Amino acid sequence: MKSKFTIHDLAADLAISPGTVSKVLNGKGHVTDATRHRILDRAKEVGYVASHSARILKAKHSWTIGVVFSDIALFGLEHPFFGSIIQAFKNTIEEHGYEMVFIPKKLGQQQQTYLQWARNKNVDGVLILTGDKNDKDILELIHSDILCVSTDIVMDGLTTIVSDDQQGIHLMLDHLLAQGHHDIAAMSGSLFSRAYQQRADAFRTILDSKGLVWDDTRLCVSEAYGYDAYYATAKQWIQTWTTRPTAILAFSDDIAMALIHALRDEGLDVPHDIIVSGYDDIHFARLFSPSITTIRQNKHGIAKLAAEKLLMMIQGTYVDPMCYKVSVELIERQSTKRFE
Repeated sequence: MKSKFTIHDLAADLAISPGTVSKVLNGKGHVTDATRHRILDRAKEVGYVASHSARILKAKHSWTIGVVFSDIALFGLEHPFFGSIIQAFKNTIEEHGYEMVFIPKKLGQQQQTYLQWARNKNVDGVLILTGDKNDKDILELIHSDILCVSTDIVMDGLTTIVSDDQQGIHLMLDHLLAQGHHDIAAMSGSLFSRAYQQRADAFRTILDSKGLVWDDTRLCVSEAYGYDAYYATAKQWIQTWTTRPTAILAFSDDIAMALIHALRDEGLDVPHDIIVSGYDDIHFARLFSPSITTIRQNKHGIAKLAAEKLLMMIQGTYVDPMCYKVSVELIERQSTKRFE
């Protein structure tokens, strides 16, 4: 076997035109599923690897997409939501022949702006996974000629794909109201986070639209991130109650689990004394005791749409720079079981 199999070798081997082989290997054009599988199976069998340099010279693209992950919550890549988005985004762009690289602010002793790193890496586009919309380096990147999409930052002129938080809070409140709960409280992470701020705004707006009276003591906000911070904040909040809410909507599953732990330590059982719902549907939500009623975000759908929009922009197709909202789903589990 030759040490280096080319597209022409694959084409001759399969009695298929080199153009068709090239379309399949580069994820472009319309080819039948049967032909696509034949080509991909044979390429894998012979160990075909595309010449990255040749692709760059021919297409004037680097075939590389950068990812900015400004981890304001300090969860790292283990973040249960953004970690899944990264993986699904990576899988999608790789199907189209693109590689993914992270764009840092600092690498070893080298420190540059996101824009400088993006230019140095010669990326074709950037996914801003999460970041502070007030960060001057983020803004510099967004306002540059580098093509950008985001799954977090919402602002004029930027294509953003997020979950429909208004829909999610509406679904959960309708669920709690249908259970007969009218004294409903909520617990949030820092409102510095776009998602938490939007969920808090939706919570207030929807309760008001339903004619339910509430005050600021019914919205608990943890200024720090992480399970320990949520637990400490929840415990302090519980101890201030003069009347106990019958239901609490937590704005993330991590918050819901820490809250349930704090309620137990204060002698309250979930769901018999009080019910708790979460948001996100992270993997552990269904394994927790009690299992968490939550709002499932379509992480794969968000990542796939973000990838598709960015690839369209790279290929020269106009994409309306707006916020695209992906539908969410209510998942009912034990933590909001009806009182007996």
